[in-house]
Amino acid sequence: MATIELQKVEKRFGDFQAVKPMDLTIHDGEFVVLLGPSGCGKTTTLRMISGLEAVTSGTILLDGRNVTWLHPSERDIAFVFQLYALYPHISVRDNIAFPLRAQGESKETIEKRVKEVVDLLQIGHLLDARPGKLSGGDQQRVALARALVRRPAAFLMDEPLGALDADFRESMRAEIKQLHIDQHATTVYVTHDQVEAMAMGDRIVVMSDAEIQQIGTPSEVYYKPANVFVARFIGSPGMNLARGHYSEGRVRLKGQNNVYAVPDDWQQALGKALGGSGDVLVGFRPEAARISADGPIAGEVYATELQGAYVMLYININEDEIIHIRAERIHQHQIGDTVRFDIDPRMVRFFDPASERAITREAAQ
Repeated sequence: MATIELQKVEKRFGDFQAVKPMDLTIHDGEFVVLLGPSGCGKTTTLRMISGLEAVTSGTILLDGRNVTWLHPSERDIAFVFQLYALYPHISVRDNIAFPLRAQGESKETIEKRVKEVVDLLQIGHLLDARPGKLSGGDQQRVALARALVRRPAAFLMDEPLGALDADFRESMRAEIKQLHIDQHATTVYVTHDQVEAMAMGDRIVVMSDAEIQQIGTPSEVYYKPANVFVARFIGSPGMNLARGHYSEGRVRLKGQNNVYAVPDDWQQALGKALGGSGDVLVGFRPEAARISADGPIAGEVYATELQGAYVMLYININEDEIIHIRAERIHQHQIGDTVRFDIDPRMVRFFDPASERAITREAAQ
């Protein structure tokens, strides 16, 4: 497989900056997900790696080799598209074999390699069918087989599950991840679905406004978001961000008379970041809030959702701020009830509302 390096890679379309100068290294055998909303630059980045889109400036290295200006066919990279791009007039067998025939491989080699990927993806029963007769999931397996048969240095996947329904997406997520593990394949995967990213990626590159917001493991971007955008974008729902004013070890939250005592190990960092006192955003995931009769924060139940094993409470803590709490099903709350809660001190996070950057305890060291 291969290591992919992007060094100050930028893409412009006239005056429009589609990708701001980017530095990114994808290690040999790693599964990296480019995640972000539509228009953030993730697909353009993938196309620049593949050679389908020319860079405006910067350098792309594949295993140390400069491939910045090489044709896609010279990069030893396989691309899997969202809409499969299968040839409708030929069989599944011929679709899979097509890249090898284009490379002039022998008939024996083609038959051997096709059998290997067909057995791996368990699609032997589809070989004589035409793509139009297949389900979406089977068409995606064929597209994967056509990419795998080349044994490329890296796989690039542009929202390959976007056209599938929910059940197919779940099963195909597991198949693609297992395929990655079996092949030890360097994979770059583009999606706007943060559930896919969290489930599949070794690392996630969160993008917005044409630039990288954070690079980290799924756990890091979920529990330690680098800024307000990542905090809100990752998670379903995203991180709660309650506005307040910090002073002398406490945050007085906006609106009702809610005062949150900041954990001791955060006070030095907040004091340093805010110059002793100042406005702050208190961040916590829905599962970090704990319903408690003597909890320091109170709010009114705005809505409830039963989500199987738990109930999601929508709590209005001031006139324009709704936070989410994941509560056990045994809690019975009606619209308009007052609920008190505390925040798990191990899971609370703080953000500077001016810069929208996370405040870290390490900064106080």
